[in-house]
Amino acid sequence: MNHTAAGELRQKTSNLSDYSVDSTSTFVNTPSTAPTPGSPVHHRTGYRRIASFNNQDTSYHGPDHSPKPSRSPREHGLGIKNLNPLPSPSPSQLGFTSPDPSASAKPLLSPPFLQSRGEYKPVEGQIREENGDWDDDRADPYQPFVADSESENLRKQPTAATVQSFEPPGALADISAAWSVLIKTSLAEFWCKSKEKLYHGKGNWLAISILVLSVYSTALSGLWLGVAIAEPRYGHGISPMGSMPPATASLLAAAIAKSIELSFVTVFVAFLGQVLSRRALVRKSKGITISEMSMRQWIMQPGTIITHWQAVRYAAWTFLGVIAMSGALVAMLYTTASESLVSPKLKMGDWDRRLLYGKVATTFANELYIGQNCQTPISALVDKEYSGSTCTAIQHSGQSYHNYMQYLSNWTSDIAAGRGSNDLSKRPAPLAQLYDNTTVTGSWISIQNTTELSQQYSSSNYSRTVTNITMAMPHAGVFRAMRDPINNIMQPLDLEASLRSRPVDREELASMVYSEWPLGNGTAINVTGWPTGFDIPLYPSWLNSTPQVDNLFGFGEKYGRRPPVFPKLPVPYNTVLNTTGWFTDSIYLLATSPSGEYTMCSLRASLTTQCSTEYSAQISGGEMRARCEDAEDELAYGKWYHNATDGVIAKDWASVAAEWGRALSLNTGITDGAASNARLLSQLIPSAQDLNPSLPSIAEALAVLSGSTLLLSSSDSPFIHFWNYSTTVATLEEPQYQAFHADLRFKDFASGPTQAWQNIFFVVLSLTFATNVFCLGFFLVHHGLVTDFIEPQNLFSLSLNSPPSQALDGACGSGPEGEQLIMKWHIKMDKQREHFYIENGEGPPPMKRHKTRPLDFEMDTSPTVNAYNKLSSRHSSLL
Repeated sequence: MNHTAAGELRQKTSNLSDYSVDSTSTFVNTPSTAPTPGSPVHHRTGYRRIASFNNQDTSYHGPDHSPKPSRSPREHGLGIKNLNPLPSPSPSQLGFTSPDPSASAKPLLSPPFLQSRGEYKPVEGQIREENGDWDDDRADPYQPFVADSESENLRKQPTAATVQSFEPPGALADISAAWSVLIKTSLAEFWCKSKEKLYHGKGNWLAISILVLSVYSTALSGLWLGVAIAEPRYGHGISPMGSMPPATASLLAAAIAKSIELSFVTVFVAFLGQVLSRRALVRKSKGITISEMSMRQWIMQPGTIITHWQAVRYAAWTFLGVIAMSGALVAMLYTTASESLVSPKLKMGDWDRRLLYGKVATTFANELYIGQNCQTPISALVDKEYSGSTCTAIQHSGQSYHNYMQYLSNWTSDIAAGRGSNDLSKRPAPLAQLYDNTTVTGSWISIQNTTELSQQYSSSNYSRTVTNITMAMPHAGVFRAMRDPINNIMQPLDLEASLRSRPVDREELASMVYSEWPLGNGTAINVTGWPTGFDIPLYPSWLNSTPQVDNLFGFGEKYGRRPPVFPKLPVPYNTVLNTTGWFTDSIYLLATSPSGEYTMCSLRASLTTQCSTEYSAQISGGEMRARCEDAEDELAYGKWYHNATDGVIAKDWASVAAEWGRALSLNTGITDGAASNARLLSQLIPSAQDLNPSLPSIAEALAVLSGSTLLLSSSDSPFIHFWNYSTTVATLEEPQYQAFHADLRFKDFASGPTQAWQNIFFVVLSLTFATNVFCLGFFLVHHGLVTDFIEPQNLFSLSLNSPPSQALDGACGSGPEGEQLIMKWHIKMDKQREHFYIENGEGPPPMKRHKTRPLDFEMDTSPTVNAYNKLSSRHSSLL
């Protein structure tokens, strides 16, 4: 080593040629053997060898001053010292010459070349062993070491022909060259020693945090998958009136799903960083590529899969790329999958057959019980005799007219749409309203051909039109039973109302109209006293009637039913009622059409075994309908109770119907009152032996009007076909539960898909759980964490403190592309200085060992070096 005039150490020979600037500012080649004053020494990036003592004078004393070492060459140390902060460069280091005119002939040093990172290689004649030993034949222990270059071109001595000359623009060229020298000198003098450990054990807070998040994400994603598969029903637990409102349940499910997604992304990104960092540290591994480094962005910014497709096409087909791509899919769709498969929503369940229980308090059609339970402010204390009947009459009137108007509206719509038919099954169905929020739809049953029936009861003297209408309505007790805390919905018993109407001649009616009797002699009837005080034969007289009429309506001793007695024949557009009689089970109506033809109708109620009740409960109401005469209906009452008789007459209903008829002004014809309801009914009397496709018949109209009485009569009545309590009482002091068979299929809040196509989200939930299990296993096996060099801040620091590489030539402005994305990179360590850097490919071969003698001290290996040795010596894995 020779000491230059500027006080700098300079090697005798160099891998790079020395250059100077002549008086005309043209670069010229200077022989490499001639020392150049002021030329900075070439060191490995970030390091320089200096004396091990701190009292060396490094200040600038002018070009003629030469610093002398304060210790002999034999009294040496490691000669390693951190140069931070960097010493201020002298004018000679910046390439400036003396202002002396004679100094113009002195050559200027060209800026030093930044050599690529490699293993240290001593300059010829100067030997250094990596264990810190020096050869005996070394020239000077303070001489620097020169790093090998990745490029063979940097090892060659350039010739004059390889240097291009140019004319710099005066003083600007000197300033530019000076700054270049300053920057490159600073880079050459700086080196980085790792402050923190490379490996963090399982007790480190970061490792614990990642492990806890992994356990949480795995457990919750497994639970979410299980809930989606099980599709639990939450019943009253999640309902508007339950322990948790539906809106709160949905929000809670969304929050948990989001926490699973966020924890999954955190854990999976940490997993990718660990896999790639460990692979980059292993010397025998394939290294990592830039396209693989971008996998982190796939998870955190899924849109980069599209915007940076160049990198995706290289990495997506690797084993780790497939895992990362599935993780990106999960990160994008997990909350959507949770909303489709886990979040509670209204959903119809499967059929569940079991016994339900409803309260029974009275017999069917108990007029007294109905009156006592009618809601009115005029109690029995105020009006003891008529409080209940008055309230019931208003209830009949309001419900019946409401149902009737809705029925007529449906008829109007069908006529306008051209859907009129004489087939009863295709005509508008009977309907009613229960508790103002439940629509009740009845059913026409026991349908008979009107034409055939009319011809059957016609004769050569009389041409009759006979209409036999049977309407079934659901059991109103189902409504209360499904709201009873003991169970939910549905029961299988229905009711039946039968009505018959037919035109009759005056002669046939003579025996049933008091004013036509000889006793009546056509006299006016005292309506206020009818039928009290009139000479009407008592039972067991069956009165006089026509056999055809008796057979049609079931009058006479044969049927055990007395015919009705009407006070008079109504005038056109009027009706009169008969609601009295011994042991009567029916009420009768006599109407006169606009053309003066008379029609008599009978109304009676009975229980049928051919139907079941279907109830659909909704949040704002419900819908109830009768399902009748269906061979596939397994809940039809008769299929459970084979000994039950179909069509048993409910005699008590006649009393309820009598109050109903008076409330609807069906008896105003006794005074020729011409009530609106009577007028409309008389206009619906059939004029032919068939149903009119454009109009309902009077029998259908009366059935719809009386439908509300069936619902009212069935409330709190038995669910079976008989009264199985004491025969001496018709009302129980305390309601009792009674069981009935039912198939439950109700809509409540449940998890699971609502559409078949949503089953595809099971793939997302399954991938999430499987990936979480895989990541958790990885962290449990490896116990701790290495520094995640894929994190942007760590990768930036590592790259900034690594040498440039020709592998990324041209990528500084627009980023890597093409083959640069798949070049292999390794993270290596300068063990003497504990400095990490990233290098392309396998790196240069290891340095050859030389004969050394041990120093007079021992140096312990640091934990960082131990961790690196352990990690880098491992075998490459599948990941």
